[in-house]
Parts: sequence; structure tokens; C-alpha cells
Amino acid sequence: MNHFIFFILSVFTLNVFCSPSQDTLTIAITGDIMMGTTFPNMALPENEGKQLFLDAEEILSRADLAVGNLECALCDSGNTQKVISDQCFAFQTPTHFSARLSEAGYDFLSLANNHSYDFGLSGLESTEKALDEQGISYAGIKGRTHSTIIKRNGVTFGLCAFGHNYYTVRHNDISLVKSVLEELRPKCDILIVSFHGGGEGSAYSHLPYGREFYLDEDRGDLRTFAHFCIDNGADLVYGHGPHVVRCIEVYKGHFIVYSLGNFCTPYGMNLKGRMGYAPLLEIKILENGTFFSGRIHSFIQQRGVGPRRDTSNTAAQEMKDLTLSDIKNNPIFIDKDGNMVLNDYLSSK
Repeated sequence: MNHFIFFILSVFTLNVFCSPSQDTLTIAITGDIMMGTTFPNMALPENEGKQLFLDAEEILSRADLAVGNLECALCDSGNTQKVISDQCFAFQTPTHFSARLSEAGYDFLSLANNHSYDFGLSGLESTEKALDEQGISYAGIKGRTHSTIIKRNGVTFGLCAFGHNYYTVRHNDISLVKSVLEELRPKCDILIVSFHGGGEGSAYSHLPYGREFYLDEDRGDLRTFAHFCIDNGADLVYGHGPHVVRCIEVYKGHFIVYSLGNFCTPYGMNLKGRMGYAPLLEIKILENGTFFSGRIHSFIQQRGVGPRRDTSNTAAQEMKDLTLSDIKNNPIFIDKDGNMVLNDYLSSK
């Protein structure tokens, strides 16, 4: 594609994102959040983390709904049953840091991950209490909160979350997944699914076909799972877990992102190279739940600081490259700035 054509396509995508011709809803999506930890040693950002989301809060707050994944326990004390090693961590974030999440604009956070139970039931209950006090909804813990409902501006959003740990609502239990979706679908206008799965680290950027295994755990067949969710009523599916970004897909008109990587993890996680890519996706969907347009806002994490804007659009380029590589016959076009639109829209212009 020559530079002139690419420029014209970029203008089209930017115009359709900024000025959609139809009524749309905007969903802001990020990956893992762990704002700092007091275990096993004190590692917290300065000023109680009040600058962590400084560059992102405008985008999060202006969305109809902002969602992510909370990768820690919000608690002020307690013991962990984990055996801490180079491959096993426990994160304990002080409860007063929960205010940073509501200030940033988050409406929903998945708890279906391998750190929600780092400090046992008491740590989980503390997390739930802290989020309740901030008015932030959550889901993903088996036997506690399989799904939740959020009403915004006359629209009812249904949200659910799935993980691979024994205490989560597991994505490998397809009959359970189906029952959660079937129970939630009649109650909402828009149904959003979150999942935690896949291998971890830079070697796991590409989305494989079939099941993934990591540390002797079955981390799921994520292509099949995401498609199953759409086939059974989901409107949008977002993933996290690998600590790196993965590809994007539009399947039967609905948006899927397979991993958003780390978003706000200033301490306790490797932020070198692609592990530091921190995209914030702003997705516009039609009232029937189908994808209309979107943008990958690129951020880079800085140790002790959090996500900061990246004018070189590194995360967007990485997600574009992975999408071209890993999703065949994908109907989505992503430009160099991270703007996204369906190819059918471009061909009609």
C-alpha cells in the first residue's frame, strides 16, 4: 500500500472514530492493574499513587463504561499461603489505594485471576469491600460473584469474568460458562466478557491454536472460548493474563482482544521491552453490540510511575502486527496510530 493511500485510509478511520454517523456506546478497556504492594517488601508509588493514572483518566472517564483486571488483593494485613519464588508472587495493595481506581474512572474490574486469592478469603473479602466502597463492580469468583449488572445512561451492561484458577469461574468449564451467559443475557442490553488465560511473558505474544499450558496449568483454548462466548450472546470479549499484548479480532461483528498486557503495574512486575507496553482501548459499539470503530491508545509503563503516553504508538503497532500474523481473514483495519475500523466501511467510501 503506497503512502498516499495509507494516509487516506487513516483519515477515514480517524473521522469515523471521532464522528460516528450512528449512535454508539464507548467502552474503555485496559489490562492488569496492581498499583503497588506491601508484601513481601514495601513497594508503593509516591503520593499514595495519585499520579498513577494521570495520563489515562481522561479517556477512562469519558467512556460509557471503563473496565480492566485487578491483579492483586486490596488488603492491609494477612498471610499468604503461596510459596514465593521467581515464578510465584503475592501482591498486597493497601485498601486506600482503591480510591485511585474510582478517580481514574473504572466501573468494573475482573477478579478472575491468579492474584485475587493471594491472601486467602479474608484478602478477597477486603478487596470486595474496598471496591464496593468505591462503587466499582466486579465478578469472576466462583460461588460469590459470577456476574454483575451496571446501568449507565439508560443502558444496562451485563459483565462476567472467567479465569483458570480453582477459585475463579473457570473458562475451561464450558457448561458453567454457558449457564452464566444464559443467565445474564436476558438481563442486559450489552454483555461483556472478561477472561484471564494463556502463557505468561514475552514468549507468549502470539495467540496459538488449541490449548495453552503454562507452569503445568491448563490456561485454556482461548480462541475457542472467545468464539463460544460470542456465539452464546456476548457482545464484547477482552482478555488478560500473558503480561504482554496479543491480537485483536472481529468475529461475527463483535470485538475480541486476546490480551491487553500490563496496564498499571509500577512495581512487582517486569516492565522491560514489550512487557511494558500498556494499551488503553477505546471501542465504539452500536446499540446492538456490534463493533463500529475504535482506537488503541499507546502507553508505556515507567517503574514506580505507571502508564504514560507513548507518542510513537508502540503498543498499537505491536497489536497491529500480531493481528495481521495471528488472525486470518480478519475484517478489521488498524492504522499506524491505532485507529480501528471495519474494512467494509473503508471499501464503501
